[in-house]
Amino acid sequence: MQIYLVGGAVRDQLLDYPVYDKDWVVVGASAEEMLEQGFQPVGQDFPVFIHPDSGEEYALARTERKSGKGYTGFQYHASKAVTLEEDLLRRDLTINAMAMDDAGNIVDPYNGQSDLKYKLLRHVSPAFSEDPLRVLRVARFASRYHHLGFQVADDTLSLMKSLSQTDELEHLTAERVWKEFERALGEISPQVFLQVLQSCAATLKVFPELHSQFTDTVCKAFTEVTNKTAQPETRFACLLTLCGEIDIAALCDRLKTPKAYKELALQCQQQHQALSRFDYLAPDTKLQIISQLDLIRRPQRLEALLPCVEALHSDISITTLNPILESINQIQPKQLMQEGFKGPELGKEIEKRRLQICESFS
Repeated sequence: MQIYLVGGAVRDQLLDYPVYDKDWVVVGASAEEMLEQGFQPVGQDFPVFIHPDSGEEYALARTERKSGKGYTGFQYHASKAVTLEEDLLRRDLTINAMAMDDAGNIVDPYNGQSDLKYKLLRHVSPAFSEDPLRVLRVARFASRYHHLGFQVADDTLSLMKSLSQTDELEHLTAERVWKEFERALGEISPQVFLQVLQSCAATLKVFPELHSQFTDTVCKAFTEVTNKTAQPETRFACLLTLCGEIDIAALCDRLKTPKAYKELALQCQQQHQALSRFDYLAPDTKLQIISQLDLIRRPQRLEALLPCVEALHSDISITTLNPILESINQIQPKQLMQEGFKGPELGKEIEKRRLQICESFS
């Protein structure tokens, strides 16, 4: 049994980049031997085990063969006879197809170190085009390492274009597409994720709503947004807002985004302009915005929205909003009831006093 550190952990160590997860491959072992050593099995498609102490994933060396559509359409073969080089051959990029033994020696059969040196994202083999998810993964890696000067190799981009012209991308699940998108939103240069997908026409299949809307102007504006905030939720809301009159609700429903992403994007699209000049609005308009956003009951929404407004606008005037909300929250319905207001009249009096507060800050 030989154990190697593989994939991203090796790549990022060589790049002097933070390593968050470690994956291991085990050569020359059987599933029974792993169980005997206390590893816990996970997954059904191929033998992956959890280390009893570290909790890290250990997978038996395996090969794969295309057997259907999409990224799940593969048959895997794991045995003691599968070599490390055969296991690494099935990986997507050369920089992800390196291994390290327990002495720190690098096993690099597909020239990943060379591509690291020349800052290239290059596929390992033509089998790259068998897995449509790799189109999204390459775009995400491009967004992660763009600031280091990495680019997609021309021959790899050609494979991505060819793959985008088939129906393979249509077999990706919404959950998987969203997972890659969300991870890209958290990278240093998320705009590059969309640029790469657009350059190989993949956006037509996975993000058709954004394909024609993500223009050079929008890309530039979105890049400025990403320089102001690192929060994926904020970046997502700003991106969709910058893309113009797209149906955000429909897009989020199709991608099955988390509710928080959808709500923030809708609120940003609808209210960012008004919020940016809130101080100059008429009192009744101020109160209308507060009511539409339900800020009296849900003040936390403002905490999420303000970073969007600040990222989208270089000059904002919103100093009166928090004082208005604080004053409105001091209105006590019980006190008004003691003053004789009941039923519909109570509601009207509360609304009247809220408006008076808005007027006092104008």
